[in-house]
Amino acid sequence: MSKSKKIIITAVLLAMLIVLSRFLSIKTPILKISFGFVPTMLCAIWLGAKWTVLLNVLGDVIGATLFPTGPYFIGYTISTAIAGLIYGLLLYKKEEDAFTEKQFIIRVIISVVLVAIIVNMGLNTLWTSITSGKAFMVLFVTRIVKQLVMIPIHIVIILFIEKMLRKPFNKYIRSEND
Repeated sequence: MSKSKKIIITAVLLAMLIVLSRFLSIKTPILKISFGFVPTMLCAIWLGAKWTVLLNVLGDVIGATLFPTGPYFIGYTISTAIAGLIYGLLLYKKEEDAFTEKQFIIRVIISVVLVAIIVNMGLNTLWTSITSGKAFMVLFVTRIVKQLVMIPIHIVIILFIEKMLRKPFNKYIRSEND
C-alpha cells in the first residue's frame, strides 16, 4: 500500500476518532465510555503499530486542544500511545491472509485484554488519581467493573466491523491500483 493511501486512511480514522471520543461518548469525572477504540483498532489491523501510535497521539493532542474537557495531561497521551502500540503489534495484517480467522480472534481477545489491564485499569487509573486527587483503589474498583463489561463488547464490535469491512478494504484500498 502506498504511503499516500496510508496518510489518507489515517486522516479519515483520525477524524472518526476525534468525533467518537470527544462528541459521542459518555463522560463522568472518573469514567469515560466511548467507541473511540474502533478507529484505533481498524488502523492497527490495516496499517500497523507505527501508524496506530501516530493516530492515537494525534487524536489525543488535537482532541484535547480543540475540544478540552479539562486541563491537558500528558499521561493520557502516553496511555493512548501504548494502547496503539499493543493493538498495532498484535493485530496488523500486512497481507490479506496474514493469519487464520481463529488466530485473528485470539489476537483481538489478547490485545483487548492487555489494553484493558495495562492501559485502562493501570495507567489511566493512575493518571485519574493524580489529576483528580481521588484514591487510586477507589477508582480502580470502578474501572474493574467497567472493563469487565466493556471487554466482551469491544471484542464483538471489532470482530463484526472488521469482518464487514474486510472485503471492501482488500478490494479498494489494499490493492496497488493507485
